[in-house]
Amino acid sequence: MSNFDWKTCFGQLLAELDDTGQASWAEIIRTQLTRRFDENPHGDLGRWQSALNDLPNISGIASELNTSAITLGSTATLSLSQQQALERGLRGLMPWRKGPFDFFGTRIDTEWRSDWKWDRVSPYLSDLTGRRILDVGCGSGYHCWRMLGEGAGRVIGIDPGSLFLFQFLSVKRYLPETPVDLLPIRVEDLPEGLEAFDTTFSMGVLYHRRSPLDHLLELKGTLRRGGELVLETLVVDGPEGYSLMPEDRYGQMRNVWFLPSCDTLLRWLNRTGFRNARVVDVSETSIEEQRSTDWMRFNSLQDFLNPDDPGKTVEGYPGPKRATIIAEKP
Repeated sequence: MSNFDWKTCFGQLLAELDDTGQASWAEIIRTQLTRRFDENPHGDLGRWQSALNDLPNISGIASELNTSAITLGSTATLSLSQQQALERGLRGLMPWRKGPFDFFGTRIDTEWRSDWKWDRVSPYLSDLTGRRILDVGCGSGYHCWRMLGEGAGRVIGIDPGSLFLFQFLSVKRYLPETPVDLLPIRVEDLPEGLEAFDTTFSMGVLYHRRSPLDHLLELKGTLRRGGELVLETLVVDGPEGYSLMPEDRYGQMRNVWFLPSCDTLLRWLNRTGFRNARVVDVSETSIEEQRSTDWMRFNSLQDFLNPDDPGKTVEGYPGPKRATIIAEKP
């Protein structure tokens, strides 16, 4: 048995779903969480829980969710012992991949400058004020907090990574009443035809799916009629109908299946029933946007590119280029 009290952690969200007529989804979540945390807990769960417990109690919490770093502050001055406990707890949750974050002056320089992606995407979004949002593959929840900062009424992120959950909870610990939650589940674990969200984000997920069309249909099923899909994924240059399927790895990643051209991706969206699909941004990923840091000390993008031709991966494929597409559900 794990020492993670998931019933308390997710109790407010589950009660909310019960009260809003989504009791069947709440029951599915309870079954999934029982299996994950009680029946088959991750081997590092205790270590991550200890790191979370190390985070000190701090009074006078203030937050800033509309800056590059998700920032927590306090009207009180932290003591040296509090600063040390904070650093110890946060480092116990390494590696930090998505961010950045600032915890009371302790800045976490994450592997990814996720704020750069948000800056590229956010100008094209419908007004998020009051919207109910799903963030598929949300990592540690960085973008979930940015969505709340833009006025979202309710944000639910999903990502199966257990460490990501504890990194999210390190922020939620200080902002317990905020309408943001992260569920450690996969998109295929959602009920079919949920139709519960005004906006669904899927950023950095599609190329990990063996069946990209099925993923698009899953995303469509999460949206209410008229809802908006925000899709970001790796792409390659080429005509409509072209997509790259790596022989084995892409940028040292094993689980990369299809990298379509932008025109192919638009065709996929059309075939799966979306309307008004349009490409709003195409950007090459640089070693300034994804890199090793003191908070993520493993290999990163620079190590995955061809040293003699940085425009290609070590396998010889075109270097990472990402497109953002926005579409609506009729």
